Amino acid sequence: MTQPTTSRRALLGAAAALPLAAPAIAQAAPIRVGLVVVLTGPQASLGTQMRDGWALGMRHLNNQFGGRAVETIVIDDELRPDVAVTKVRAALERDRVDVVAGVVFSNILAAIMRPVTEANTFLISANAGPSTFAGRGCSPFFFCASYNNDQVHAATGQAAQDAGHRRVFLLTPNYQAGRDAFAGFKSRFRGEVVDEVFVPLTQLDFSAELARIASLRPDAVFTFMPGGLGVNLVRQYRQAGLANIPFLSSFTVDESTLPAQGEAALGFQSGTNWTPDLPNEPNRRFVEDFVREFSYVPASYAAHAYDTARLLDSAVRRVAGNLGDKNAMRAALAAAEFQSLRGAFRFGANQFPVQDFYLARVGRRPDGRFQTEMQRRVMEANVDPWAGECRMPARI
Repeated sequence: MTQPTTSRRALLGAAAALPLAAPAIAQAAPIRVGLVVVLTGPQASLGTQMRDGWALGMRHLNNQFGGRAVETIVIDDELRPDVAVTKVRAALERDRVDVVAGVVFSNILAAIMRPVTEANTFLISANAGPSTFAGRGCSPFFFCASYNNDQVHAATGQAAQDAGHRRVFLLTPNYQAGRDAFAGFKSRFRGEVVDEVFVPLTQLDFSAELARIASLRPDAVFTFMPGGLGVNLVRQYRQAGLANIPFLSSFTVDESTLPAQGEAALGFQSGTNWTPDLPNEPNRRFVEDFVREFSYVPASYAAHAYDTARLLDSAVRRVAGNLGDKNAMRAALAAAEFQSLRGAFRFGANQFPVQDFYLARVGRRPDGRFQTEMQRRVMEANVDPWAGECRMPARI
């Protein structure tokens, strides 16, 4: 993964010196955002994607939200919940951040949810969307700008159902997002699940699981293996001679893993709410500028972070720069008055998105790089299955 240069880091810095349109706003202190991403270990490519997507969003916004300068404080959660809590508490208490955003993994989101929301601070997830916070655990201070975890996997389950697969093998890491993946896939797939296997979040050798797949000979395999797990699984799957068994996934073959997977991932499919080739002008500009700036193809982690920056800009603009009125700010976020890279986008009653989902296939770009490419839409304006359980208070 390309490392950030000085110019890229500058995209994330404070912009208090920039000229602002309104004198009253110009005198206000910069809005401080704590951006929580994983930048340590084998999953760092996902956090790098998110950080760089946010940076490009801020560049396109002149590093301002609604005319107020923005200072981004990047927080490396190290994929350790205890570390994440310590660093986020420091951002809240010492740095006085106005908003916390980012978060790749659901176990990190679960750890920081209470410290952030109990501080009456808005938490905007740019990736993790566990079911625990979409239903009864919903919070007026929490918005998810990506999806409920179940939904992307449900799209893959629907694609498996549509393809006529009768017997499918399921494989995910053993944490909340992995359990959501199983639930989401099975909510749409009506065939036989021949086996469900959980592995540790740190596992990199899948020889035992691949031997099990070879012995069962399912019609297809469904897996959710983000970051380094997905790199190793895809390589080993090809090496084991299993590529004749359709490989269906979510967050296993995407732009964060494809540079390392290369041709081993060609033709593999995934459910998603966004692809680099999604046909709309904001998305075309985003992808072109991202590749030019960072020299790699953005994944959904980057696209959602970019959308999160634009969501916050729209909210701050709507409240005329006054973040002190929490109810007004919440209503402004819920209005989602921005152009999403995904096209049609709105928040449901639980403050999770209502949006379309697609089946994508790994292909090669004209420049030789790999990317996911949209095949067809499988779910339209989808509402997550937990929204009905959310009892959101009318006022904070």
